[in-house]
Amino acid sequence: MSTSLNGKLVTVFGGSGFLGRHIVQALAKRGYRVRAAVRRPDLATHLQPLGMPGQIMPVQANLRYRWSVDRAVIGADAVVNAVGILAPSGKQSFDAVQAFGPRAIAEAARAAGLSGITHISAIGADADSSSAYARSKAVGEAGVLETLPGSIVMRPSVVFGPEDSFFNKFASMARFSPVLPLIGGGETKFQPVYVCDVAEAVAHAVDGELTPGTVHELGGPEVKSFRACLEDMLEVTRRNRILLPIPFPVASAIGKVLQMFPMAPFTADQVELLKSDNIVSEAARVDGRTLEGMGIAPATLAAILPTYLEHYREHGQYDAHRTA
Repeated sequence: MSTSLNGKLVTVFGGSGFLGRHIVQALAKRGYRVRAAVRRPDLATHLQPLGMPGQIMPVQANLRYRWSVDRAVIGADAVVNAVGILAPSGKQSFDAVQAFGPRAIAEAARAAGLSGITHISAIGADADSSSAYARSKAVGEAGVLETLPGSIVMRPSVVFGPEDSFFNKFASMARFSPVLPLIGGGETKFQPVYVCDVAEAVAHAVDGELTPGTVHELGGPEVKSFRACLEDMLEVTRRNRILLPIPFPVASAIGKVLQMFPMAPFTADQVELLKSDNIVSEAARVDGRTLEGMGIAPATLAAILPTYLEHYREHGQYDAHRTA
């Protein structure tokens, strides 16, 4: 961690979330002062130990209330948008959070005199997608780049790390269920990317090391099928479970029912997402718009998964030295 501040202030929307907290830490290590713009500042006190005293300050902001967005960017030298949801909940809809919210942030940043922001989107963002999630991500990207053409967009694949909603979700299911669902047969391809690597990429953007107006696709060093990801999780957690292929039409019908309940394992919209591979494009690789193009060597699943999934083993961390 830097022992001195560089005098610059960065506002991070969604700074208390899974990805946001790692972005806050990466920026704090570089000496930035960080204003974490979150809906509930009282639930963001875990951010302050990530920096020096007074370096990180949570402030209240809600993308549905423009005045709070404007207030959060006043005096900032850079702005990062890391707000995102996997499923709508109440007033936190895809349209409000991922379609219109990013434009509001960009407009506020433009009014504050900034030439661009760093915006977190997702691989698969597509205005013509059958998934509402993917469509909202595409609308959000367009709103940012139309408002501030000098902005930098980051499109990660499935992000993994200690608080992720992918490996943790299925590892938790495997503790109680003898069967795990392989939606669409489990053939969808992912390029899982470590959360700290995504945070480093964002820090590169804030540092001014990336070309303004570019879209970067962030993936890890390996392309893996949905089935292979679950097999890796089961190997780390030392559990034997049946992987049951579920055709897309059946999974979609199940998802429509499950999404009516809190903490649903998957929704119908997520089933639509799984109909397309989630990997870095050849164009991005050729252009160097990847982690490797930034000089970041992405971490592997094998190196990271055991560091946070061990408590899902039958005897938790106490299984660490047992034979598999």
